[in-house]
Amino acid sequence: MMRTMLTVFFKEVLDNFRDRRTLASALLMGPIFGPVLFAFVINLSVERSLEDQESTMELPVIGQEHAPNLIAYLRSRNIDAVDGPKNLAAAMDAVKTGAHDIVLIIPEAFGEQLANTIPAKIELVSDQANTDADRDARRARSALMSYNQLLAGTRVVARGINPRALQPLTLDEVDVSTPSGRSALLLGMMSYFFVFAALMGGMYLAIDPTAGERERGSLEPLLSLPVTRDQLILGKIAATCLFMALSLMLSLLAFYVSLRFMPLERLGMTPNFGPGVVLAALAIFLPFILVGAALMTLVASFTKSYREAQTWLSVVLIAPTMPILIVSILTLRPRLEFMFIPSLSQHLLLVDMVKNEPINALHVSISVVSTLFLGILLTWVCARLYRREGLLG
Repeated sequence: MMRTMLTVFFKEVLDNFRDRRTLASALLMGPIFGPVLFAFVINLSVERSLEDQESTMELPVIGQEHAPNLIAYLRSRNIDAVDGPKNLAAAMDAVKTGAHDIVLIIPEAFGEQLANTIPAKIELVSDQANTDADRDARRARSALMSYNQLLAGTRVVARGINPRALQPLTLDEVDVSTPSGRSALLLGMMSYFFVFAALMGGMYLAIDPTAGERERGSLEPLLSLPVTRDQLILGKIAATCLFMALSLMLSLLAFYVSLRFMPLERLGMTPNFGPGVVLAALAIFLPFILVGAALMTLVASFTKSYREAQTWLSVVLIAPTMPILIVSILTLRPRLEFMFIPSLSQHLLLVDMVKNEPINALHVSISVVSTLFLGILLTWVCARLYRREGLLG
């Protein structure tokens, strides 16, 4: 039986290596596209954030002449005041049309109000629905609040009061996080890409044994060969597992390389994703491959055409990633019961490894055993379905 199953396995592998669509899905789109896109987005976000902090921002101001000290302070914060619109109405129109992101308005009475210790009113016109404008507004708002605190301190000193009297409490925060732990805030979503890449790698092979063969009319001649149906389906699922494993390995390697080009150190993050972690991640995700291969084959068994199978398997691609997304949003910590859920248990174990935290051996054991058990159960169900005569219909 083993020799026959291996024959089916090698036939499927060779056939799919000749199929450009399968190769593009298994070895390019799934494993490579995700990590490259992830690295690009992270690099763009980090560079943009750091650029915002270091670059000089131009701030259109109405009434610069009414607050020369404020304008000088803004300049010290890398914010250059430039001539703005003529009045409030023109400023609002300029922000609405996108001519300016924000406009600062300093009224003529600003200096007099400050001199009389009356709260001096200034206006910041912005469009909070515009993310670019909101970023500039936050930077301007931060500088204005700092200037406000500076003026308040100057006033109490002028009255012979120690500025510390205005700060009865001093809060010192002790951060116990590590650079590796902080990196998990960004890299925790890697599991999503690994699960997706593995499933994409085997999707077309999972469709072929049932919907694909049925649509081509080759299933009945195939079942008439001196090969048992169990040998056929097990050989095909094994080939699906191989392509899923290749896709997973490529995805892990792509992330390993991509992380070398991410400026995470500039954010105080040091990802723990060296060769040892890559191999450990591969080991904990391998049991999920059997679950994914058997589940996709099982779902495809109930479809009558290649297109219908693709439609249903697109749902299968999303379903295992949902627990990962939910846990990431809710920031739940690993718990024993989570280890019984495939994809979620692998995600939580990987996050602990990226954080460089000790791995709970019981959690690993439960994750591996429960995932393998589900994979074997789904494979058995697939074999049972493949024995049915109705499979040809």
